[in-house]
Amino acid sequence: MNQQTVVITGASAGIGRATARLFAERGANVVLLARGKAGLDATVADVEERGGRALAVPTDMADPEQVEAAAVAAEEAFGPIDIWVNNAFTSVFAPFMEIEPAEYKRVTEVSYLGFVHGTRAALQRMIPRDAGVIVQVGSALGDRSIPLQSAYCGAKHAVNGFTSSVRTELMHQHSRVSVTVVQMPAVNTPQFSWVLSRLPKHPQPVPPIYQPEVAARAVVNAADHPHRKQYYVGASTAATVLANKLAPALLDRYLARTGYASQQTDAGGSGTRPTNLWHPADEAPEHDYGAHGTFDETSHSHSAEAALARHPGLVLAAVTGAAAAGVGAVIRRRRPR
Repeated sequence: MNQQTVVITGASAGIGRATARLFAERGANVVLLARGKAGLDATVADVEERGGRALAVPTDMADPEQVEAAAVAAEEAFGPIDIWVNNAFTSVFAPFMEIEPAEYKRVTEVSYLGFVHGTRAALQRMIPRDAGVIVQVGSALGDRSIPLQSAYCGAKHAVNGFTSSVRTELMHQHSRVSVTVVQMPAVNTPQFSWVLSRLPKHPQPVPPIYQPEVAARAVVNAADHPHRKQYYVGASTAATVLANKLAPALLDRYLARTGYASQQTDAGGSGTRPTNLWHPADEAPEHDYGAHGTFDETSHSHSAEAALARHPGLVLAAVTGAAAAGVGAVIRRRRPR
């Protein structure tokens, strides 16, 4: 376990940063891909402080040549890649008609094609060895879109479709390489401090909000148990997916009514703050944003849904116990008095 080599994209902040720390605690070799130097340098320190070995490779995931070069550097430093975590993304918070075509293209190239490039680089190395795991960091918004995030929602839907296609191809080939998706809820990451926003108020994740460590634990668990098609993190994610299946039109009306206000705080607009669409937000002046965003006071540190996914034996025991109790109750009612 402690000899694993793990590549994490979007590793300088948020979920990627928290995931790098967890793998480091297991003594893994962690290869960190992101654009910003300040965040990458700080994440290297995080990994090494926790007992892992780190390699930072500045990479724009929209550029397939940079992604391939990063994969080469990873294996030259640490040997074969065991786990590849696709996590990098960018976004624009605005109504669709207020997003410029070039901005839409950029979000798609990073948040969707970045996953494609990362998956290709990983599979080129994993398929010949017939071993390896790819974890796609997805979102509930890849199943149920919301207003003001059309570019991001479109990219996450595309990731789901692309991944399902690749998974079935690997199954056809009887490959032992695994691909799984972890569908995330709203997470307290720094993206809300640097995302390009044209909203009148400061953007925020739609509550309930979870800490990045909750998401990171789910990513590590998925890497350890990759044979499930996908994992849901947070009861809100499972509820959103279920509601969209049962009453999509009703959910449309609900989101049309509440989706604008729920994604904005009471604070003022974005002003002249840094944005990371075209350049890393930590570039100049150099600033490490860390793993957490600005919503610590309202974020949850645990997810019962994710915890149960990590301990399926407890779920089986609980279901079995409930079933036994139900059968016992029926038998008692049918006994002659």
